[in-house]
Amino acid sequence: MRQMIASCVHETMNEEPVRIKILVGAVTLDAELKSTRTAKAIYDLLPVEAAVNAWGDEFYFKIPLIKDHRETATLKVAVGDIAYWGNGQSVAIFFGRTPVSTGADPVPADRVNIVGKINGDATALRSATGASRIRIEKV
Repeated sequence: MRQMIASCVHETMNEEPVRIKILVGAVTLDAELKSTRTAKAIYDLLPVEAAVNAWGDEFYFKIPLIKDHRETATLKVAVGDIAYWGNGQSVAIFFGRTPVSTGADPVPADRVNIVGKINGDATALRSATGASRIRIEKV
């Protein structure tokens, strides 16, 4: 029985990432969500369309009703990372420096739970600065 449970847990942890599409202004990017509980909760709500906010080279938008499981809680993020900020009930997409960055990398305002990654050049989102809406959908 223990071996069967361990096998099921192992299989769950090795699930493949799921593909999503991010649309902001005229920019469309492909991305993947990890196989974490928080990422799965976000994926289950898709498609989501929301008002988008910018904080430096970070877009963030509210997605309430998500439990932040804090599987990957960190202050260390990279360009292209997609994270969930539990305290703000928001998804954050990092595509460059933020107002608290001291180097080239983005720095979140608070610990975030990394839930995914943009495939390709995340800096393309700079051309969407000023957009009022963001849409995330399943592929």
